[in-house]
Amino acid sequence: MENTLVDKTFRDSDGNVVIAQMPNLPLIVWIVTSVLALIFTPGKINTVLEVVANGSLFTWAWMELFQGVNYFRRLLGLVVLIGIIASKII
Repeated sequence: MENTLVDKTFRDSDGNVVIAQMPNLPLIVWIVTSVLALIFTPGKINTVLEVVANGSLFTWAWMELFQGVNYFRRLLGLVVLIGIIASKII
């Protein structure tokens, strides 16, 4: 198989096209804590849930950026990482 830019962008090492995958643990934690933060809006519980949610999403983005199966997944990690940082600055 040829190693074109399109192949490197969307295919994994086995040659499968990978755009989406089953969520890994940091992404599952982010989803659960984000939903719980919407339910428990006031107080310290909400603050803790938001910190855990942001930390787990940061971890997921970092893992995708450096361990993603293709360039698309790595770019996705970079975009989410920049988005997290930008949302905290603004």
